[in-house]
Amino acid sequence: MICNNIPILDSGKGWLAVDKPSGMSIHNDPGYDLCSVIAEYIKDNPDFAEQTAFNPEFGVNPVHRLDKLTSGVILMACTVESFYWFSKQFENRSAGKKYIAIVHGQIKKKQGLWTWPLSKKPGGRSNPAGAGKKMPSQTGYKVIRQSKLYSLVECELMTGRKHQIRRHAALAGHSIAGDSRYGTSSAVKYLQTKLNFHRLGLHSTSLSIYVPNKSKPVIINSKKIPADMEALI
Repeated sequence: MICNNIPILDSGKGWLAVDKPSGMSIHNDPGYDLCSVIAEYIKDNPDFAEQTAFNPEFGVNPVHRLDKLTSGVILMACTVESFYWFSKQFENRSAGKKYIAIVHGQIKKKQGLWTWPLSKKPGGRSNPAGAGKKMPSQTGYKVIRQSKLYSLVECELMTGRKHQIRRHAALAGHSIAGDSRYGTSSAVKYLQTKLNFHRLGLHSTSLSIYVPNKSKPVIINSKKIPADMEALI
């Protein structure tokens, strides 16, 4: 099922998961953001509204974060009850999230764990860890393949700090391709002007959640690696 070129990956009573494109805001651009577009689609499709138990007063709300420039799987709730059901799973870390990222350079150690502590508020390229009190943070990574200039890496979040993968990649000396906040402006400019790459090289590939009345987790996968990321690597 596709809504305005946005694939709907899975759904159930009170929820749905979609494959968000890069560059689309989730809820800060009324009428054009992801929540607005999906809500309008549900309103125009009574059968799907019934299937998801859509509550017009509640609308459609994201259960977890996904940056505007990041693409991929995101879970959305259509009822208050579902929102709290799934939110608890992200709070207690029983929900699992995996990403793929294109980072600058070749990572020598092909698999490992990034464990730099991160502050609640992110910094910038000069201090990705951020200022103030640092909290334990863990990102598992595995190199999938490499080119001369870039590495395609699978990342799994063990904790949930803001911009965690982007910050850890920068601290590892391998900032994410297209990242103007934690990478260099010259690298971003090169990607845009020489390689026609105009996005952040980060994509949410998989989400593992527990849905009501099922004892085993449901795994929701993105359809494929975005074409522009595939072309770059």
